[in-house]
Amino acid sequence: MAVVPKAVLAAVFLSLVAGCGSAGADEGPSASATTVKNCGLDVAVDGPPRRVFAAYQPAIEMAHALGISDRLVGTAFLDSEPLPEYAGAQRDRKYYKNMPSREELLSLNPDFVLSGFNDIFNAAGSDGSFGSRKSLSDLGVQTWIFSPLCPTADGKGDEAIDPSTVSMDNVYADLRDLGKLFGASDKAEQVIADQKARIAAVETKVKGAGKPTVAIVRPGLEGGGMTVSGGPDFGTVLIRQAGGVNAFAGLTSKRNVKISVEEFIKADPDYVLISGCCDATLTEAQGQPDVDKLLKNPAFANLTAVKNKHVVPWLFAHHSAGVRGANSTELIAKIIHPDLVK
Repeated sequence: MAVVPKAVLAAVFLSLVAGCGSAGADEGPSASATTVKNCGLDVAVDGPPRRVFAAYQPAIEMAHALGISDRLVGTAFLDSEPLPEYAGAQRDRKYYKNMPSREELLSLNPDFVLSGFNDIFNAAGSDGSFGSRKSLSDLGVQTWIFSPLCPTADGKGDEAIDPSTVSMDNVYADLRDLGKLFGASDKAEQVIADQKARIAAVETKVKGAGKPTVAIVRPGLEGGGMTVSGGPDFGTVLIRQAGGVNAFAGLTSKRNVKISVEEFIKADPDYVLISGCCDATLTEAQGQPDVDKLLKNPAFANLTAVKNKHVVPWLFAHHSAGVRGANSTELIAKIIHPDLVK
């Protein structure tokens, strides 16, 4: 009996999924389709998507915020516990601890993939990737990457992010565009109004106050270096809104930047947020051991943040672009301006 190569079997599987799966795989969207542009690509739907897959915390929480929880056929890779207002809805959704393969994704017969980060849409289609956005569109599956993380071309990653485009305005634009696509425009406007009002309230309270420097640091100090949030990271926006300055905003090559311990000490941030990740049950309190580790490290004994005990547990989810914008701005403001924001 001849052995059929795995590559051939995979191709047959994908063709079967495409043939019996998402609507519009052969014909494409109609002339009356709703079309919006996302990261340079047209996203067109003939009607509100009904089978949505949400990848990563920002996308999962935005789907819940827009009121389309019941349309989620799958969710994957939460960095921490969802915000309390979305926890109940998320418990009812199918969840993958790790990102499913392209084949697993397509077996869910999605008509839309919403992603909070840009790394799952790369052209290689390797493990950990759903393939390029065009390859999914050819199968009738529309896709979306959060605008603050827009790469300049399909399949590009962090190196293509322009720091000047990272802002809450991008989040609001995503909410409006997705609201239009999902038939949830009224809900989108409600979320936007709430975000704007809460952020404005914080900005008013900290106006005129000093601007302490804040470093967002990934845990793990082994290997002679550490990872900090650079200019393109959404944390830069949140810290600014809260009345501070990202101590490493000048590092613009990518969101997460590896630096030496010496560089960190030279920056001498006023506050250090230890960014914990990645588990669906993770809470800030579980990051305390990483805080204690930095506080007890003799290499950092003379840091301003260490001497003032201004090293606190934080969550990676807090500084991911999305509907946590207002919540995270409030949290940072309470840390760096406790006398002004209670």
